[in-house]
Amino acid sequence: MNVDSYDLVIVGAGPAGLRAAQVATCEGVRVAVIDDNPRPGGQIWRQGPQHPPGDALQKWLVDTASRANFTLVSGAKVVAALDGRRLLLEQGDAPAVIGYTQLILATGARERMLPFDGWTLPGVTGAGGLQALIKGGMPVEGERIVIAGSGPLLLAAAASAKQCGADVLEVVEQAPRARVLRFGASLAATPAKLAQALALAASLGPSRYRTGSVVVKAHGRGRVEAVTIRSAAGERIVEADRVACGFGLVPNVTLAQALGCEIDAPGAIRVDGGQRTSVEGVLAAGECTGVGGMELARAEGALAAYAALGIGDGRVAAAHRERARWRRFAARLADAFQLGEAACARPSPETLMCRCEDVSVGAVAAYTNWRDAKLHTRCGMGPCQGRICGAAAAACFGWDIAAPRPPFAPVRIATLIAAADAAQETGVADNTNFDRSRGTL
Repeated sequence: MNVDSYDLVIVGAGPAGLRAAQVATCEGVRVAVIDDNPRPGGQIWRQGPQHPPGDALQKWLVDTASRANFTLVSGAKVVAALDGRRLLLEQGDAPAVIGYTQLILATGARERMLPFDGWTLPGVTGAGGLQALIKGGMPVEGERIVIAGSGPLLLAAAASAKQCGADVLEVVEQAPRARVLRFGASLAATPAKLAQALALAASLGPSRYRTGSVVVKAHGRGRVEAVTIRSAAGERIVEADRVACGFGLVPNVTLAQALGCEIDAPGAIRVDGGQRTSVEGVLAAGECTGVGGMELARAEGALAAYAALGIGDGRVAAAHRERARWRRFAARLADAFQLGEAACARPSPETLMCRCEDVSVGAVAAYTNWRDAKLHTRCGMGPCQGRICGAAAAACFGWDIAAPRPPFAPVRIATLIAAADAAQETGVADNTNFDRSRGTL
């Protein structure tokens, strides 16, 4: 198998990855960006039938994507990290191996979904998931929607739904009112964020934003028809056609763990001042190093590219100042929307914890750690490899969740065979430990 090699490979085409690519291509090095979506932009700049590229993304497409030293590998999953500074990919149905001199991880974050009674009913999604579905063309006109969970993403999802004709009945925020108001006041330090928040709040209407509340049950026969919302005042039922719940974001560190990068206690990739990880030649930027928003991600993406290329001029100092500013915003954000006891409360034992393998909360609760729960119940061993239930178990049980083993996503057996063949062709030991006789890793 041919191995395409680049001076710099960037995994992730969100704001951090695109900013890193912009810096690096201007310096003349060969750059490749790998992303599992069909179009660049990530969740923030996601494109769709009714969502053409915004100004920032359009400028990047003109200035960076058109350069001869740039390659965009879209619709590609990173399956495993191979020895010899190579990554195994699957693009469509075809395997591929890509080599790098320097690697920047801009893998972003995943939405945290926490189980509640009825959360597996059709019509229940994540808040960010709802936004992605709408941008992808899913019709919601006339639907009654309740959006719940925690963080500013709830308001962004509500705005997307209202723009497409939905009736957003309520945005249910688990954080108490005092913390939300304190965070709102702190936005005076970032005028652009303040203006954005005011616009989102105005589009929703203050009476529909409920703090100190959580969704505890979805009701319906065959599909969600109503939800129970709990607050200090008690419980009430709201009829709805769709429910979207997201409890913040979890850094996506799967590839970083496979490469051997150190992970901080909050579950983010540990980086130094230049965005370098603990592994030589591997850097990281954006929400995989800690959730802080688009502006922070772009500053980190620039710094990662500067460090990878050995640049040390005035642009680096300016990016450091920008990063420091948005890290302060990220700290205020984390403090305001930290999950409380009500959000992390365990649902009834019959509620599914692992939707892939049909494992209940009660079955998981019989064990004292994630490893034992996986071994005895298969929780976390389905197609999502614990991305959903692992984050839920961490919140509900306080467990440390082990990194998934490669392959990181369901792939064709031919792709795994290609990994072994690539190792033999190059004479490099393959750390995926692929066993051709069994078809397993």
